[in-house]
Amino acid sequence: MFKEIYIVKGRPSEDYHTFGVRMRSLADEIDNQLKPDHLKYSVTTEAPPRISVIPFSRQKVAAFSVTGSGSGSREVISGAEGFTGIYRVEEAIPVGYERSWNDGNPTPGVCMLTLFRRKPGLDDETFISRWHHGHTPLSLKLHPLWNYNRNTVVGSSGENLAHYEGIVEEQFCKPAELLNPFRFFGPPLKTPWHMVQVWRDSRSFIDMKTIEIYLTAEIHLKS
Repeated sequence: MFKEIYIVKGRPSEDYHTFGVRMRSLADEIDNQLKPDHLKYSVTTEAPPRISVIPFSRQKVAAFSVTGSGSGSREVISGAEGFTGIYRVEEAIPVGYERSWNDGNPTPGVCMLTLFRRKPGLDDETFISRWHHGHTPLSLKLHPLWNYNRNTVVGSSGENLAHYEGIVEEQFCKPAELLNPFRFFGPPLKTPWHMVQVWRDSRSFIDMKTIEIYLTAEIHLKS
């Protein structure tokens, strides 16, 4: 099914509350204008930990996932302050949660949103193979993932477009499963080796100089 992801970034002067209110209003506008079959968004709601093995960005961001929106005008999103781009994607969910909460309520736990491009010099086949058939199984094996939403960018548009080739959302039931390295990379005795494995594998297909990783909350508005 047709799926697009819209990326919007916050102003440096915005606090997290103000940015969150603005993004919720924008989500409502997207719903009213495009009338999608499914709409959810991931948004930064608080600053990430100052000390973390995961290099979280401190910038504010929202990623709106829109499915079945047809051919309506995208002006509502392209005109938003902080608009970064529209990304048409192929979605895969290697492991997925079963929802038990209502639309409009935040997904329990915590989400890690990652935006990236391929390592320079990789052709399409090698990039996809290393990501889909190498890194994905490794992530499922090592991390306590509750939901893994993998989006491969197949087209993009927007003035001053930010170039991304992968957009991944990973959900964890409890914040500690992401933020505590002994749980994210555990068990404890294997944590250092698992960290090395993930680093080596990631840098085999991702341009690590440009990767963006965010600590976010996820909200389904229409499902």
